Amino acid sequence: MTALDRPIYLDYASTTPVHPAVLEAMEPYLRQEFGNPSNLYALGRRAADAIERARAQVATALGCHADEITFTSGGSESDNLALKGAVLAAGRRHVVTTTIEHSAVLGAAHDLREHWGVEVTYVPVDEHGIVDAEAVVAAIQPDTLLVSVMLANNEIGTIQPVAEIARAARERRVLAHTDAVQAAGILDLDVERLGVDLLSLSAHKCYAPKGTGVLYVRRGTPLVPLIHGGSQEERRRAGTQNVAGIVACGAALELVERHRPATVARLTALRDRLIAGIEAAIPSALLNGDRHRRVAGNVNVCLKDVQAETVLIELDRERIYASSGSACHAGAQDPSHVLLAIGRSPELAHTALRLTLGAPTTELEITQVLERLPSAVDRVRERAPVGR
Repeated sequence: MTALDRPIYLDYASTTPVHPAVLEAMEPYLRQEFGNPSNLYALGRRAADAIERARAQVATALGCHADEITFTSGGSESDNLALKGAVLAAGRRHVVTTTIEHSAVLGAAHDLREHWGVEVTYVPVDEHGIVDAEAVVAAIQPDTLLVSVMLANNEIGTIQPVAEIARAARERRVLAHTDAVQAAGILDLDVERLGVDLLSLSAHKCYAPKGTGVLYVRRGTPLVPLIHGGSQEERRRAGTQNVAGIVACGAALELVERHRPATVARLTALRDRLIAGIEAAIPSALLNGDRHRRVAGNVNVCLKDVQAETVLIELDRERIYASSGSACHAGAQDPSHVLLAIGRSPELAHTALRLTLGAPTTELEITQVLERLPSAVDRVRERAPVGR
């Protein structure tokens, strides 16, 4: 088969290319519409209007009120604002989360524990990477303020029972937060169906530029700002807004939501084909995460006897771009906390390869990856075997 004349990008969980329609929507706000949205003259008012249109687009995608949307600098800030902002606004001193959360949630929880005296309970997951909703609910104490469980895991793609957890939390007057960064354009983000009080998103995971995030805050939810200064974003987040990035975020969420059913069907088929092809060509490959209860487009496998970083270098030579896990830990020597949480040994965790698909992924790309990956693994095993 003829090789593609372009690289094969399979790291959409890390970041996505900007969609042409999104670039078109934001471009005026990088050029002539450069006004500060806090100013009252026409140039500023047009910028403010653009932000409010984007806020309405995001609210429509989430099924909420526009004034419940706060724009941030990204998913990490949204997670930190959700946890710290809610906890510091209240008197209760206990938080429940899981062992496989994104480092932004785990880092915020650690900071609350170390510097604010907040008790944190970390609920484990099963060998498939799914948390038991009943175990999360059982961890709730009289002093619990908030439960934070991600909707879809960024490394192994497992989908968590957030709606069930949120429903039980609400019955106990406990707030529910979900990191939905990996779910945009793939899973239903309607906050009423999910039942959450706080939800985090990041624009660059759904075909908009890096540097803009979203935090949904249900009306009536106490929240103190982490960034002080001006009165922007309903006083939840001070600072002059990134108008172009916010416009792009609104356009991107509207776009991915409109195409979500078709995208999910196509990516699920490509994902399953890639998993089956890897398992057939590399019998020692071990799938990480649940085989079916995972987001469309996520493939994470331990390859055994090879270091993932070495395989990635070999794939890079073939112009195939993938990762070994979360981009937030790129270059770290420690094994993935997610893989350790599902029972993988540290040695096996270091062999994990994450291949994530996106809307531009094609059948031909999957065919070529299945042709090149097994030989790349064989070459690495011959030159630098691990665990033998």
